[in-house]
Amino acid sequence: MEAIRCEKLFKTYGSGANAVQAVRGVDLTVNTGELLLIVGPSGSGKTTLISILAGILPYQEGVCRVFGEEYKEMNEEQKTVFRKNNIGFVFQSFNLIPMLSAVENVAVPLLLNGVAPIEAEIKAQELLSKLDLQDKFHVSPRELSGGQQQRLAIARGFIHEPKLIVCDEPTAYLDHKTGEMVMEILKNRVLNKDRAIIVVTHDPRIFSYADRVVHMEDGLLVEKPKS
Repeated sequence: MEAIRCEKLFKTYGSGANAVQAVRGVDLTVNTGELLLIVGPSGSGKTTLISILAGILPYQEGVCRVFGEEYKEMNEEQKTVFRKNNIGFVFQSFNLIPMLSAVENVAVPLLLNGVAPIEAEIKAQELLSKLDLQDKFHVSPRELSGGQQQRLAIARGFIHEPKLIVCDEPTAYLDHKTGEMVMEILKNRVLNKDRAIIVVTHDPRIFSYADRVVHMEDGLLVEKPKS
């Protein structure tokens, strides 16, 4: 089953002489049960592309269907509900809420989906324990290391069991052992065949976890053999 189908997708920032075409006619299909890696140099359009796929950024031309739903056919309220119910996004910049504890940050997506606070806290604690953060439940993100904040952001990204998980450099701040642990958890998520995962990365250590690797450069995608 197709999780994502993009056809002739274009995204341009600015206009006139200052226009920058970040995504140029991208065609991409991602199936359920698939973990896709997107690699390529900085500034090649990878983060723009996954932000479009996650319904965060609008696009000017083309088609982008996620689980059969076309973003251009949704209003902003419908897109917000669709993202809340179907998509988890792990940001490269973490985007954690500093005034909330680690557990409270991770529980946010569950609370937005109507899960009772006590149940949400228990689930958040269970997931944080799997990521070796069991001693950080009530600590502010500001008191955590970069690697710990990254694991916290990853936990928040899929605590609500989204059908599509999109990750921007999820292992960038992690050592080899912790990076492997995170990728094993992600890979186990996609074994549930109604889900798909897209990971943007510069980290060659995680290539073996991918079902498929595509290379992005100058806003274009090219299929790439795994190495």
